[in-house]
Amino acid sequence: MNLKSGNIERFEEFSQFGSLTEFNHHLEMWLSVHKKDFSKGELIGLKRLVRFAAKIPGICNAKIGTILKAIHQEYHNNGISRSTFKRMIGKAKNLGIFTVYETERKNGSQSSNLYVFNRFPDNEPPKQMSQPKETGYLFKTTNQKIIKRNQEPSELDHTFVNNRVPQTFILEVKYFFPEAKLIEEYWHMAQIAAFKFELQHETDMVVDYALQSFKQLIRKLKFTNTIRKPIAYYYGILMEKLYQFFSMKQCETQKENTSISDKTNVILYDWLHDEEESVLYDWLN
Repeated sequence: MNLKSGNIERFEEFSQFGSLTEFNHHLEMWLSVHKKDFSKGELIGLKRLVRFAAKIPGICNAKIGTILKAIHQEYHNNGISRSTFKRMIGKAKNLGIFTVYETERKNGSQSSNLYVFNRFPDNEPPKQMSQPKETGYLFKTTNQKIIKRNQEPSELDHTFVNNRVPQTFILEVKYFFPEAKLIEEYWHMAQIAAFKFELQHETDMVVDYALQSFKQLIRKLKFTNTIRKPIAYYYGILMEKLYQFFSMKQCETQKENTSISDKTNVILYDWLHDEEESVLYDWLN
């Protein structure tokens, strides 16, 4: 689809986010899954593209030359190449992080692209999320021909789960995934999500939200066949619940006119500013 070029304000209707905070929240979930898919140089390019998409959350129509010039200035003429930036665009498009539209001038000549960032999917995880194997293993005959796919029984059941995993969590999850390693993986994802909101010490609350998210996952698995990677889907649900909890807690704090510390300001995903982004979001290293 070709669009007529113009000021960024004319593309406001393409934005999928109600605020900059919401945009940063969804981008954080994308990067928690796909940071490993980008090189350091590509992440630098993605970061700068995100900063150009701050005026209207999730929308950017800056020229590649303009973006690269800003990167070179920031890194004292040690920026990234045009080919590196284009590789980043290709990867991000394929992963679904943003959609690219071509724009054209009034005379029909091509203008700068329009980058529309997408929301982290609610009903299906990103394509390349890693997860423990929940299927069987392939067995071969002596002549190396594959004859069947069989479910290998777990060597360790729920009674061998690490004692750092809360018993309440184990008792619920074991009915659906009895293997010790898999139970630990689901709890590990809950710890990662809690850490992002500095809730790692609120164990009871995290367990409650983790179980709510797990039950929502199981319901989805029982009623549909659309979940290809359950642990990624579970993580996305939990991140959304913790984000809502944090937002509500922050609103209550503001109503009480309580001062907000510098660290809390960083958690609001205001990592588009150079001085603050290194405090909590060190995903470029």
